[in-house]
Amino acid sequence: MKTYNVGIIGATGMVGQRFALLLADHPWFNVTALAASARSAGKTYLEAVGPRWAMSDPIPENLEGMTVLDAAADIDKICSAVDFVFCAVDMKKPDILALEEAYAKHDCPVVSNNSANRFTPDVPMIIPELNPEHIDIIPAQRKRLGTKRGFIAVKSNCSLQSYVPALFPLDSEFGVDKCLVCTYQAISGAGKTFERWPEILDNVIPYIGGEEEKSEREPLKIWGKIAGDKIELADSPKFTAQCLRVPVSDGHMAAVFVSFKKKPTKEQILEIWKNFSGVPQKLSLPHAPKQFLNYFEADDMPQTKLNRNLEGGMAVSIGRLREDTQYDYKFVCLSHNTLRGAAGGGVLLAELLCAKGYMD
Repeated sequence: MKTYNVGIIGATGMVGQRFALLLADHPWFNVTALAASARSAGKTYLEAVGPRWAMSDPIPENLEGMTVLDAAADIDKICSAVDFVFCAVDMKKPDILALEEAYAKHDCPVVSNNSANRFTPDVPMIIPELNPEHIDIIPAQRKRLGTKRGFIAVKSNCSLQSYVPALFPLDSEFGVDKCLVCTYQAISGAGKTFERWPEILDNVIPYIGGEEEKSEREPLKIWGKIAGDKIELADSPKFTAQCLRVPVSDGHMAAVFVSFKKKPTKEQILEIWKNFSGVPQKLSLPHAPKQFLNYFEADDMPQTKLNRNLEGGMAVSIGRLREDTQYDYKFVCLSHNTLRGAAGGGVLLAELLCAKGYMD
């Protein structure tokens, strides 16, 4: 595989920091531009992040002295230095829409962690193991934008990455009918650490703004189909969600209750999970977990602290599968929210796009 020069837009935030770590030693990607808000522009990355560095590993040495550019004012300079960018900015939705489209119209592909473009009809929202065929909408998007190379591709909400991968491979054979999910989400999903958010200690907050709406609607785009120049949302499965913030540093857990159109046996579900793999595994992409879905037999597993980093934080952990009195089955799922759920999912999506020739 050829190598690509890449930029991180929003490099000083929590997800941007995770991108910096993941890309520091990437075999295909070489970071040649870092960008953030105007207040960080002109500083070195080390100066711009300062005490806000929230990762357990230090700032990569090859990035700490790099000058941070202005994400909006320096678009020309950034696009001339990169083949594509990762975007993880903290801005209002209209501003994100304008910024990402500006990069795309500079013929610079954008792999976005942001939610702003997730329901733009010709922007693919991809979990690479589940719906990689949605990248085929990119030519239609390029036509709308009037670009040769530029486009926007997004990853889905971080909490979906724990439970949707467990449900999706069951649907083709048994038909997922409806799902109730309760998510227990880490504070890093809010860009926080315990030092910055002491109020979360010994506490649970039963509301995360916009999260339940995303959890109920975004899966329908992942299940959707390309129709002409847009991706049409699926009508089912039906999702209802409750999302809570819990005092955990990293890792989103979900309690899932599911009914099927044709009820499988427990053994059939476990067999599908064990054998499921997707295009990233077939292509041996650098950040693809070898075993995507991992089932734990012990009643008290998976546990956030023990299992969130499974396969570099890119695998999904599942446990406690059993029949339910109102739904067909219930189980729990776990994924690392800033790895599989955010920056890692974005890097894997970029790897898929490169392997399929969309970054050339």
